[in-house]
Amino acid sequence: MGERTYHDPLHGAIRLDGADPAEALVIDLIDTAPFQRLRRVRQLGPAFLTFHGAESSRFTHSLGVLHLAQLALGQLERRNPALAEHRAVLYAAALLHDVGHGPLSHSGEEMYGLHHEAWSGRLIREHPALRDRLETYAPGTAEAVAALLEHGQYPNAAIQALVSSQLDCDRLDYLLRDSYSTGTAYGKLDLERILAALTLAPDGQLAITPKGLMAVEHYLVVRNLMYRSVYNHRLNVVCNWLLRQTIASARRLGPAEVWADPVMARWLWHCDGLDLETFLANDDIRTGYHLMRWMEEGPAELQAPCRRLLERRLLKATAVSHLEPGRRMELLAAAHQLSEAAGLDVETSCGLEQRQNRGYHPYKGGLRLWDGENLQALEQRSALVQSLTTPVELAWLIHPAEVAPKLRKLVGR
Repeated sequence: MGERTYHDPLHGAIRLDGADPAEALVIDLIDTAPFQRLRRVRQLGPAFLTFHGAESSRFTHSLGVLHLAQLALGQLERRNPALAEHRAVLYAAALLHDVGHGPLSHSGEEMYGLHHEAWSGRLIREHPALRDRLETYAPGTAEAVAALLEHGQYPNAAIQALVSSQLDCDRLDYLLRDSYSTGTAYGKLDLERILAALTLAPDGQLAITPKGLMAVEHYLVVRNLMYRSVYNHRLNVVCNWLLRQTIASARRLGPAEVWADPVMARWLWHCDGLDLETFLANDDIRTGYHLMRWMEEGPAELQAPCRRLLERRLLKATAVSHLEPGRRMELLAAAHQLSEAAGLDVETSCGLEQRQNRGYHPYKGGLRLWDGENLQALEQRSALVQSLTTPVELAWLIHPAEVAPKLRKLVGR
């Protein structure tokens, strides 16, 4: 097997050498149908309706994560050459970490009630194209990769941290890639310095050297800003809410009133019993086609949210984070009354979205500094990181544009 090169807009040439067994394995995995399907799953779901450049796929992102895993492992192998024996598991996990994503990525998880980690694990364990290639490399590889992705379990803590931690290869790539595709200029990272600062603590776990502290602080601030400006952008919140309402309405109306092809019918009304083939058959194209059909010929309560999405006639979102929960519910009731008086369907036009955002979670793959003598939690060394550990509550009142003037007077804005 020869060399293969992918030219990435962020990382440049991503080269894989077929003469290297671990890299030959990932070349084989890339060519499988389950991985190629990721070309048809958008990285940022419906965010392209807010940021017109947000069209990149999970395929592109997964190659980027693989590339960063190569670089990170190369850095750590200089400190502990024995880590080379984990190369195949790390590369396969980095490449396949999103293979279980449904249509529209995280939006699809909310729409259909699935968890991509569980599906990634299942596909790796059960799909012949993935399982057989991994097991041919070495018996037990499929289970090792599946357990790492589904449960975050792996015998080597440093390898586990490169796949799932506060500073894993996935987060590094998606922050850079999502910033690039959305045109968010402050989403830049000092990637070279971050990778150069990776080291191993005396207990064998991943740590960073003090010279990388500012680069990692910057990374955590960037992540916080990206969640505030992109992932939790008010219009992105509206799009995700509309998608959830659409699928919920289709399920509620049932097959007697809602057209669906055999694949979508299983996703809508028998989602708990999906087989591998039916799971893989749904992607952004199939889900998008059904939204078009429902807009054209579906029941009225399906037509309305589908039209709002496909023609970008989005609902409004008014920030109510500063208000007490009771007051938020009063405003939601007022939105219902105003919308009903305007002849609008309340179920598909009014809602309240609430969530918490934490810039850094010290108890979920928390980071540590190691200077060769002292090992210290990052938040203990950095006041900036400590400030990011405080959860911030976010809340939006979703409503039609027709009732916005009256409703916003009630909100006081």
